Amino acid sequence: MLNQQRIAIIGAGHVGATAAYAIMLRALFREIVLIDRDTALAQAEATDISDANALARPTRIWAGDYRDAAAAQIAVITAGAATHGNETRLSVATRSATVVEDCVAALMGGGFDGILLVAANPVDLMTQLAFEKSGLSPARVIGTGTLLDSCRLKQAVAEHLDVAPGAVEALVIGEHGDSEVTAFSSIRIGGVTLDRFVIGQALDYPAVANEVRTAGYRIIGGKGFTSFGIATAIVRICEAIIRDEGSTFPVSTLMTGQFGLTDVCLSLPCILGAGGVERVLMPDLDPLELAGLKASASAIQSAYAGLRA
Repeated sequence: MLNQQRIAIIGAGHVGATAAYAIMLRALFREIVLIDRDTALAQAEATDISDANALARPTRIWAGDYRDAAAAQIAVITAGAATHGNETRLSVATRSATVVEDCVAALMGGGFDGILLVAANPVDLMTQLAFEKSGLSPARVIGTGTLLDSCRLKQAVAEHLDVAPGAVEALVIGEHGDSEVTAFSSIRIGGVTLDRFVIGQALDYPAVANEVRTAGYRIIGGKGFTSFGIATAIVRICEAIIRDEGSTFPVSTLMTGQFGLTDVCLSLPCILGAGGVERVLMPDLDPLELAGLKASASAIQSAYAGLRA
């Protein structure tokens, strides 16, 4: 039953604490355990969220350790190196890798055997690292990927066209980072392609793509970090898994031949259910988008090779 589930969140910083709070409000899990090497921080955040829980549906929230994670259906790794200013996500890969590798080793050493959701940046590299170090099947190691970017694209297109974001179907694929691909050819508004919908209207595709790609930098420039958007993406992925929804989201997963790509983690639309990634879909792409996806994969692979060198 849903109310018997446990989730472990590794990292009690801005993203981890916000995700735990949102999960509590959504009443997705009966138990939420926060794990952080700063035990005082984890304890403080758990206590603060527990205070809020007095006005919500009963959930046990506490600061624990990796032994507590062994009984979790999902473990979320938010711990990693944060970007500052105009630092790219790839630029913090070495620092994040040390943290993520330690977290995965501790999780698996503690007996964890659930689904591993990676939110640490650069998320595609950290997803592949977590997959290789965990020994779990590819379906059970998932990165948050470009779900947040795709939501930003929906928002941007909706604002430009004066429609509700929920009316827009849109995908960003590839890297969650500077080489990401905005798949304009796949955008639909009420089943209508974007090219048909914008007849007679001005929509600057490169400007929209840049707006989406640089959104994180603008947020970090203003408040020093991102939290609400990525935390909500984490919650939605967890919900799709724990409810065995069969919903489709662009998340990072290991490629096994899709578009000729192998041995690289990046985002394509995936059907998510109780087993994690149940199917990776290949959307119709125009030639430029396909070339962009392959270039994005190459950029990720090069960065990962450098990381492991």
